[in-house]
Amino acid sequence: MIAGTYLLSGILLIITAQLFKAGALNAVTQTLCWTVIFYFASAGASAGYLTVSEIFPLEVRAKAIAVFFAIAQCFGSLGSNLYGRLIGEGKDPNSLYWGYLLGAGAMILGGVVAAFLAVDAEGKSLEDIAKPLSVIGGSSEGIFRSGDPRQGGVAAGD
Repeated sequence: MIAGTYLLSGILLIITAQLFKAGALNAVTQTLCWTVIFYFASAGASAGYLTVSEIFPLEVRAKAIAVFFAIAQCFGSLGSNLYGRLIGEGKDPNSLYWGYLLGAGAMILGGVVAAFLAVDAEGKSLEDIAKPLSVIGGSSEGIFRSGDPRQGGVAAGD
């Protein structure tokens, strides 16, 4: 599913870019095109975040989501700067056209990567996808020590 939504978003953005370059879009039709693209792209992004969280053991899933969200935000901040430069003074629509193609390429690349590397998680419990650390390493005391030396923990000052 993830790969398909990214690929479809990229293809729709290429079509929109071609229509934009040909001057066939006005403000309303451009907005409608973006709305349709965003509909599919946001579904893919949501599924991507969920899949990323599912491949990590239960004890670190929240941290994994936070790290991937932070990485995505960094790249997202670059996008607004890039498109601002491409728009410039608004006199050359060709530079924005190339920006649309760049964005479409990024979406299609994401779809190809997802097609080969995404985890098949549909209809499975999270524990079947990534075993909790407490199950892999034995008892939770072996992983998360209490600090009590009688239970294998480390006492203060050791």
